[in-house]
Amino acid sequence: MCSKHKAQFVPLNGVEPPDMHTMETRAQTFFAHMQTRRTVRDFSPRVIPQKIIEYAIRTAGSAPSGANKQPWCFVAISDPALKTQIRVEAEKEEKIFYAGKAGKEWLRDLEHLGTDEHKPFLETAPWLIVVFQQNYGIDKQTGKRTKNYYIHESVGLACGLLIASLHTAGLATLTHTPSPMNFLRDLLDRPKNERAVMIVVAGHADKNAMVPDITRKALEDVAIFKV
Repeated sequence: MCSKHKAQFVPLNGVEPPDMHTMETRAQTFFAHMQTRRTVRDFSPRVIPQKIIEYAIRTAGSAPSGANKQPWCFVAISDPALKTQIRVEAEKEEKIFYAGKAGKEWLRDLEHLGTDEHKPFLETAPWLIVVFQQNYGIDKQTGKRTKNYYIHESVGLACGLLIASLHTAGLATLTHTPSPMNFLRDLLDRPKNERAVMIVVAGHADKNAMVPDITRKALEDVAIFKV
């Protein structure tokens, strides 16, 4: 007879739900705060304490994940030499991308953002956080593969929390996704079961930083309520 692991539960230790007015106020306040978040490409080299990055990563690690497998790894880099290596390798891929690999439509859609193959922020910003997804786990005792579930969804949720946490701490961020990103696994000495999905650049925005003049879709364009 197969033995089954019984689910174990503990009490939900949280604060009592606030009144409706407080809930709405909190929701509005958080919305207003997140509306100030912008993708920044001009960073200050001003030093950011590691403890702030640690808390942001811990927040990201609180994200829900398939079967609670937590299929992610965050590699936080402040070492200048390593950041330079990452920039060199990333710009190799970006040069190919902007030279035509992306295709005319994609490049046309990027024009209003003013991006190109030059990525100085990879060296200037004090922190680069490389997010890896774990395509499968490895049992620490047996060394055998274990299955992960809803990997893309889980890592996406974690990245959202990471960015929100960094913004809440007062930092500017940029999500950078050179393609392919295999060089990151090699440079950062990560195992074969991991694949880099993005670099989250974090730091203070330069005092003269500029951002594209863009708007976000209205609520009625992205939400449908069935009441």
